[in-house]
Amino acid sequence: MIKELIEKAREAQEKSYSPYSNFRVGAAVLIDGKIYSGCNIEIASYSPTICAERTAIFKGISEGGKKIEKIAIVGDNLDTYPCGVCRQVIREFASEDVEIIIANSIDDYKIYSMEEILPHSFGPKDLGKGE
Repeated sequence: MIKELIEKAREAQEKSYSPYSNFRVGAAVLIDGKIYSGCNIEIASYSPTICAERTAIFKGISEGGKKIEKIAIVGDNLDTYPCGVCRQVIREFASEDVEIIIANSIDDYKIYSMEEILPHSFGPKDLGKGE
């Protein structure tokens, strides 16, 4: 499943709309057993720009998904990690044992837990909502 996610993330990366930064990112997320992918989409004014991770996650959640099981992220640089906003979005929808895969290639990747990628995070449980 990890290699399939990485391949889907690489395919999404090819669709990146990044004419300003020229930094292409792709992500693929496994939510409730189904894969959703996304790329970064830049806007000239930058603020409305959306990262690949959020594109993929929001696609899955908008289709009725509930929990992220795994997410793979690939970028133009080695070891492209999610930004702070994306880490918080992953946290919001992550299963307890979510795997965050930072991939340079199909065979060169690292797997992180939520605690490793966003230690001492704030989430639904902190507001009295079940996870």
